[in-house]
Amino acid sequence: MDITKINADFLQPTIFNAETISAQYLPILVFLIVALGLSFVIVFIPFVINKMRPDKHKNSQYECGFEGEGEVRNKFNVKFYLVAILFIIFDLEIAFLFPWAVSLKTIGEFGFWSMMVFLAVLTIGFVYEWKRGALEW
Repeated sequence: MDITKINADFLQPTIFNAETISAQYLPILVFLIVALGLSFVIVFIPFVINKMRPDKHKNSQYECGFEGEGEVRNKFNVKFYLVAILFIIFDLEIAFLFPWAVSLKTIGEFGFWSMMVFLAVLTIGFVYEWKRGALEW
């Protein structure tokens, strides 16, 4: 085996045929054209078929059949957000518990104790929030 022959074969430029390249990228081009065309059609159809005839009643505020009263934007208590965050945290805990319970036999004792540490940290956090009164309305 001659090393110069191997290197010479490696250094030979590969001839790219324009027909094969365009044939490879043609489906992508067709997909992009269809996607862009459909996007423009979907965006502009409402402007074409829209019958906009505003009057006093259409532009008035409507709130359950009554005129709106008071401020539109109300300040919420921070406890609402705390409860929402706690819900998300404990919802994620449940999401971690299901795959852990299914694979408990395969992950062994290390997996069991690592989940116990995880649950202990979450329980300590829950007790802390409870003692601070975040769950009180």
